[in-house]
Amino acid sequence: MTAPTAAVRDRVISLPADELPAYVYDLAALREHAAAVRTALPEHVELYYAAKANPEPEILAALGPYVDGYEVSSGGELAHVRKAVPGRPLAIGGPGKTPAEIASALELGVERFHVESVYELHMLAELARRADARAGVLLRFNLAVSDGSLADSSLAMGGQPTPFGLDPADADTVVRLLTDGTYPHLQLRGVHAHLASGLRAPEQFAVAESIVTWATELAARHRIRIAEVNVGGGMTVDYAAPDQRFDWTAYGVGLARLAAAHPALTLRIEPGRALTSYCGWYATEVLDVKHSHGEEFAVVRGGTHHLRTPATKGHDQPCSVLPVDTWPHPWPRPAAQQDRVTLTGQLCTPKDLLARRVPAPGLRAGDRVAFALAGAYAWNISHHDFLMHPRPSFHFLDRTGA
Repeated sequence: MTAPTAAVRDRVISLPADELPAYVYDLAALREHAAAVRTALPEHVELYYAAKANPEPEILAALGPYVDGYEVSSGGELAHVRKAVPGRPLAIGGPGKTPAEIASALELGVERFHVESVYELHMLAELARRADARAGVLLRFNLAVSDGSLADSSLAMGGQPTPFGLDPADADTVVRLLTDGTYPHLQLRGVHAHLASGLRAPEQFAVAESIVTWATELAARHRIRIAEVNVGGGMTVDYAAPDQRFDWTAYGVGLARLAAAHPALTLRIEPGRALTSYCGWYATEVLDVKHSHGEEFAVVRGGTHHLRTPATKGHDQPCSVLPVDTWPHPWPRPAAQQDRVTLTGQLCTPKDLLARRVPAPGLRAGDRVAFALAGAYAWNISHHDFLMHPRPSFHFLDRTGA
């Protein structure tokens, strides 16, 4: 859905110009979506939220009733999420963990460590020994997938040379270190593999099935039992076709079948973008409409320094024009003369493109634009301070608009 919800539309129209741009989140819509995802999953499949997608405290709290825990990827995220949703289970992942981050995670009682390398395993073991703390370990592997399941992914973290995870060639070494008494403070809980983002349900399930098969074969080879397999996230969000959402029902059916085949395993997924993208809008105001070499451009407040995803991924951010009939200025009001307009920001670079050739006949300065799918990987990954424009305001709404 690209059109803003009624609560979001009302807030965007009512905001004074000096509070734009604004991020506006519909928490009721987020809760409805999260509840539908939870309903689609089997009861015994755990759902963790990857906080990197959007770590706003209000977002984390709204997801609380529907998730089993949160995945963090740095010491900063760890401290932030622990404060925002105290007492909830946490898993820490990401390459390049520092000794300080691991020590903090041990002190804060993080339940799961996604170990990315042999070096990291040694470091975790020594720090756990010093702290006299027990640490549950999931070994993250960069697994090869031979059936083409990753071919259509938008971002691959596995199945090819990457800095993520352990090479499968190290599997026997690290399993032995965790099972022969070398590291008594570490407990091997299972395997983690997040191989790609942007996969649809059939490909996502095929990847999950291959991860579980590989993990159980590893356990059988070492004659051990593993309790957990985390098959990662990466469920697609299609910015070009936003109404074509990930098929959670079909994915849940597949996971139920997989769980039934491995009843001793706890399966876990950790989506981020696919949970929160649809609840957020980046709202702004058209400052000017300009004609240039046969095309028309609308310059809006803000830009890709607030909403980086369209520039980074090379897509057009889905958007809706919200007309404003009043014009408070004595000078003429610029308006589009063509049917299609390219929406740009205020930055001094031609790469500051939010959406190209948008159907917007009659678009005028003073009208408002709400860019959809801005609930994940938007503000939190953007280069905020470039040109030192004002930062956006933030609004978290429920159905009452509060």
